[in-house]
Parts: sequence; C-alpha cells; structure tokens
Amino acid sequence: MGEDVDAKPVSGRAVLGQTLRVLREKAGKSLGQLAEETGYDKSYLSRLESGERLSKVTVMEDLDGYYGTGDLLVGHWKMARLDAFRDRYKEFMGLEATARIMWKYAPGVPGLLQTEDFAREALSGPQTTLEGDDWIEEQVAARLGRQYLLRQKPPPGVRIVIDEYAFRRPAALPQTWEDQLRHIEEVAKWPNMTLQVLPFSAGVHHHMEASLTLLWQKDGSGVAYVEGNSHGELIDEPDEVLRHRLSYDRLRDMALSPSDSLAFIKDVLEEYRS
Repeated sequence: MGEDVDAKPVSGRAVLGQTLRVLREKAGKSLGQLAEETGYDKSYLSRLESGERLSKVTVMEDLDGYYGTGDLLVGHWKMARLDAFRDRYKEFMGLEATARIMWKYAPGVPGLLQTEDFAREALSGPQTTLEGDDWIEEQVAARLGRQYLLRQKPPPGVRIVIDEYAFRRPAALPQTWEDQLRHIEEVAKWPNMTLQVLPFSAGVHHHMEASLTLLWQKDGSGVAYVEGNSHGELIDEPDEVLRHRLSYDRLRDMALSPSDSLAFIKDVLEEYRS
C-alpha cells in the first residue's frame, strides 16, 4: 500500500542551484575550472549551487552564454528571486512580472529605478544591521532583479510619479547620489516610461507615507498594491481597485508634466554638482 508523504516544497533557489550543478558537471568542469573560465569566485559559485545565495541576473546571463543554454538559467532565476521576498509580496511580484500596464507612486526613489549602490545604501540602514552582509547583498540582487521586467519584450507601459521628497534626501556618498540622479534622468527618456515629479507645492496628500502600485494584465484585469514601512496590501476587488485608480489620477494631475519633471531632475542634478 502506498503512503501519502508530505514532501517539503523545493525552493526556486534550490532548483536553480541544482540546475547550475548539473550543467557544470555535464560540461565536465570543476568549480575551480568554472571560476577560472568565467571570472567568478569559486566560493561564490559554490554558494549559488547550494542555494545559499541569490545572484544578480547578469550572472545568470553570463552563465547561460557560457553553457549555451539560451535563457534557461535566467528563467530559473526569475522564480528563484521570489524566495528573497517575504510571502506577502510573492503574489504581487508574480503579477508585476506579467503586467502590461504599470502605474506607480513612490514617496522615495522606487526600487525599479534604484542603482545598485543606492539600493545597497537604502538596505543597509540601522534596522538591518543584525542581518549581515549576505542578507543585504541578497536583497540588493533581488531588488535589482525586479528591474529586469522593464526590459521585457514587449516592455510594459510604465508611469511613475515620484514625490519631490525623494530628490531632496541624497545618498550619503556624493557619487552614489549623482549616479542615481543620472539613472533616473536616463530612464525618464525611455519610450515605454512616463515619469512625473509630485512637487511640494501640491501640498499634503494621503499617500505621503505609502507607495501605490496599479497593475493591469493582458486580459484587462487589474490590482492595486499599497505598501508602507511595515505592511503591504494586495487589493483585487474591482471597486477598491477603481478607488485607488482615482486616487492615483489625482496625484498624477497634481504632478509636474513629464517634460517639466525631466527639467526638474536636470536642475536637481546641476544643483548637486555645483
């Protein structure tokens, strides 16, 4: 008689690690040889294979090229990166990855637009000092990985409204902040991106301490996601999604136009350089 066994779910990182190991062994390479031929540290590659670390997507792109596996590892990585986020974010992350239209409001620099150095500084605040460098690096890789969806083909239509506050609190390191501003300026010019700045002159509003994301899928279905410092709420009830859309419309209407927003960002960059 067969027995029902509750198997422990296999994590995305474990699947990716197993795939990396199988590909290396099939190629007849030791970890040392792989490290020498790819330029990545041997211990780092070992931790990727064991599922202890999450890499940046560019590492998987390099290894896909090395093994000639198309986008196999990148595909596994997309699933593995979800393990770096808490359970309450996972459904939102899945919807974000397939959204055709994306509207966002952010009181600070949103993760989708952060540079690596800025993300590392933002994730290395006092509240994370007990987590350790490995945890921080994993979160940086996961955050940067979200930006991969902006490079999909066809890319989603994205509109982001950023509060002026985000541009008035610079990073600790001057070069980090200048690079971050330059990156936002560059992304604002992408054909699939509409970026607006919500100026202080717009006054107080009810999203000052929380970000808002609206997503629409190919079939027309939409969700809203509201995230604060210690909570995240995914909303799919149509009337509530509509209410948040109208709220977003008001923020968008109070924001500077896309062209004025780009001029604002350039002015902030020039002010910082002077």
